[in-house]
Amino acid sequence: MSNLTVAKFGGTSVANFEAMQRCANIIKNDLSNRVVVVSASAGVTNHLVRLGQENVALHEQLEIVQSIKTIQYAIAQHLSNKDALSVVIDGKLSELTAIAQLQSEQYSAKNADEILSFGEQFSSLLFTEVLNSLGVNACCFDVKQVMKTNSLYGKAVVDNEALKVNAVEKLAAKLNEQVIVTQGFIGQDGLGHTTTLGRGGSDYSAALLAEALDASNLAIWTDVVGIFTTDPRITDQARAIPEISFGEAAEMATFGAKILHPATLIPAMRQNIPVFVGSSKEPEKGGTLIQQSVESNPTYRSIALRREQTLVTVRSPAMLHASGFLAKVFAILAKHELSVDLITTSEISVALTFDNPTGSTQSLINSSVVEELEQLCEVTVEHGLSLVAVIGNNLHATKGLGRSVFDKINDFNIRMICHGASSNNLCFLVPENDANVVVEQLHNTLFV
Repeated sequence: MSNLTVAKFGGTSVANFEAMQRCANIIKNDLSNRVVVVSASAGVTNHLVRLGQENVALHEQLEIVQSIKTIQYAIAQHLSNKDALSVVIDGKLSELTAIAQLQSEQYSAKNADEILSFGEQFSSLLFTEVLNSLGVNACCFDVKQVMKTNSLYGKAVVDNEALKVNAVEKLAAKLNEQVIVTQGFIGQDGLGHTTTLGRGGSDYSAALLAEALDASNLAIWTDVVGIFTTDPRITDQARAIPEISFGEAAEMATFGAKILHPATLIPAMRQNIPVFVGSSKEPEKGGTLIQQSVESNPTYRSIALRREQTLVTVRSPAMLHASGFLAKVFAILAKHELSVDLITTSEISVALTFDNPTGSTQSLINSSVVEELEQLCEVTVEHGLSLVAVIGNNLHATKGLGRSVFDKINDFNIRMICHGASSNNLCFLVPENDANVVVEQLHNTLFV
């Protein structure tokens, strides 16, 4: 159908009945929203993560299931068909309890994904009923019918061709009659097992569905009014950005902005689908529109901050005028499935950064990685660093860039600078304890 919008609501947007009702009114007030993708209600996923771990005592399992039940019942009680909903919720909770008991006895990644999927199952079921209570004809659709993946549990890869065929076949015809509510984050492998798409999976699911259905727009509804010039928690001078290009948004997402996961933008960019980011709590305040081309292309667009960075420096005189050294280093990193983020080189040393989203820096570059690298060279590993990224336009061709950026923060130790590979960013590392002050001072210099 023409003028189709895929809308995605995050966990805080579907946290309770009042939040769901606000989101339902957004859908009701603009019926171009025909596909709705929801995350688990806020707090539920954390419970499910714990439930999916091994050796969880039975009494703790039961307490966790009860906590999830309380969250879902608190929503269901406001609906006229609450008794029927309670029966369905209880059935799913019994299913969840049985899988959790198996998981505690013998851990498997497959069961962990199955457990994690329950959050989205609950929220999609309940949000459908909230929509129907407002007079919107809505149905709950099992996304596993269309979102086919491989069996890499925890970070499954979607089969985009199969998704396109399935979406056209099983979803497209329904869009004229009903609003389709479905789950983010989850899929199904060729064996019929539930999978999850990993970090940022719900936003990514919505973007993939928008691409598969040739949607006109993708709307990501969260708890903030769009994308800001920097994290508002760092400085109250941060301000919302009305529009931003795909390139700038991708840089921001990659380098720490929490509003969007970088993978979300890939399907949108492939299909040139504009992405709107706004607050479900205050939809009247608008938000940020991300699209291919924008009217404004300022030199400085935003400052992103990414914490928990690991810096690895490898050094060897054998590098001097030699070929193949870096290939050997990267072969070791690839063997351990480590992805290099930033890189700078000199004649006999290379500095590499690694993003550590889990916060467990010691396990990211472990002793076996270091030992293998030490067969080639000297190795230094540093933790406690944050990456600051200045995002903008034509930064590689901007005169006086270094002075503008570094003059006001010359009292701080800059551990590494990376510039030139992209026209949209300048990145550098600072000690974690200095990160907030550096970002605040930079923002006051470049944006106020």
